[in-house]
Amino acid sequence: MRHRPNHPHHHDSPFGGRHWEKAWAGGPPWGGGRRARRGDVRTALLSLLSDKPMHGYDLIRELEQRSGGAWRPSPGSIYPTLQLLEDEGLVASEERDGKRVYTINDAGRAELEERRERGGEEPWQFGPLGEGLGQLRDAGFQLAAAAMQVARTGSEPQRTQAAEILTEARKKLYALLAEG
Repeated sequence: MRHRPNHPHHHDSPFGGRHWEKAWAGGPPWGGGRRARRGDVRTALLSLLSDKPMHGYDLIRELEQRSGGAWRPSPGSIYPTLQLLEDEGLVASEERDGKRVYTINDAGRAELEERRERGGEEPWQFGPLGEGLGQLRDAGFQLAAAAMQVARTGSEPQRTQAAEILTEARKKLYALLAEG
């Protein structure tokens, strides 16, 4: 996804804020037989929260159940997305019995409605994933979460080094394809 500094949702992050999350949240073809839509994780979380307030573990378990075990989202993909949804004012959270419970608000419902009008089926209805594909997806989400953490809290030299690490990882992945 192209970096657009003047986009209204841009954050002062070298990784492009919301765009970074969106690119990892649904760009690659994780769904067997079709490309997963961009923003699947966002849409899925908003959809589940429109049913009832839930905490992170409940959301992870519910996504796995609704997908028939095809989608096993990791905490590394769910919690950063929940934080972004909260930062953007689409969900609210509060501590209940030692757990952070998330609740959708009117702005979140409006975004969900807009996404449903553009989409169709729910994001977890995309067919089975191969075991290796699921592992790769989870590893990608965890990598994105780590990079976002460096972007938010790291020093400028750490951000520069993180960008170099990601560039090297990308080159190695393409080299892997070239071998086959």
